[in-house]
Amino acid sequence: MSSTTKLTSPSRNQSKESLVSRPLDDVLKLCNPLGDDDEVDDIDSINLEDPQLCGAYACDIYEYLHLSEVNKRPAVDYMERVQPNINPSMRAILIDWLVEVAETYRLWPETLYLAVNCLDRYLSGNVITKKNLQLLGVSCMMISAKYEQRWVPHVESFCYITHNTYSSDELLEMEACVLDYLKFELTTPTANCFLGRFVRAAQGKGEVVPSLLFESVASYLCELSLLDYTMLCYAPSLVAASAVFLAQYVLHPSRKPWSSTLEHYAWYRATHLEACVKSLLRLCHESPSGDVVAVRKKYSQEKYNCAAMKFYPTSLPQELFL
Repeated sequence: MSSTTKLTSPSRNQSKESLVSRPLDDVLKLCNPLGDDDEVDDIDSINLEDPQLCGAYACDIYEYLHLSEVNKRPAVDYMERVQPNINPSMRAILIDWLVEVAETYRLWPETLYLAVNCLDRYLSGNVITKKNLQLLGVSCMMISAKYEQRWVPHVESFCYITHNTYSSDELLEMEACVLDYLKFELTTPTANCFLGRFVRAAQGKGEVVPSLLFESVASYLCELSLLDYTMLCYAPSLVAASAVFLAQYVLHPSRKPWSSTLEHYAWYRATHLEACVKSLLRLCHESPSGDVVAVRKKYSQEKYNCAAMKFYPTSLPQELFL
């Protein structure tokens, strides 16, 4: 098989009417599939012999994730409508602390992303007091760990990480409230679900193992987005695609950061990414308060290739998005 194979658009089975009926403007790009002359790397062909990587089904799996990601997103304005006792700064401090919890217990990235998703979905419909905000956060982390991890810290460990501010009974009661409100519907696409796929698309078929530095920079940008309440307006796949776009430019400024292969697998053109990319770049340059430093400290470590210490430009050329 050649390194560039023509693939049909992932929106091949979707009618324009069904796409327009979706409520998010940032998915309307599916009405504009790639042209027949675009060449796209078939990044799944090298995995066809490995059943664990699901190369034969990967396109169908991610098509489903793209179309279902809208269903379990939090409200983008819940702080203004629902929460009289907390604000975006308190949310940022809580999530920054959850990053530390995930590092302390060596939890997987998807556990952190799912915990934040559960937190925001619960806050979209339930008033929380400032006193119980940390209780909610650690409960969501425990729920997510039970869902994602092979090994889960004990309830007492989650109490200990809060300096025993809350008892085991309080933690379990909050866990039950969250699960009841979410109707136990925990399967949801997060930005992390899409990130690995888009990183591989950016690297191309020839790269069996993605560049660890590139992966770390893209992961750093995605994780920064978790802290910012205003980033909820962007779909998870859009955040992941924008992180890959910006990582491409940061590490290889002389190259074009978006390609036909990325358009095909991410379902976004460069023009759809502009606002989100600029929002991520803003987060890179915002001066963090003393209470929100965990993500930058984490990605300043050698094991994450010092991704937070790379040079991030203050602005981007407009022609990148044309």
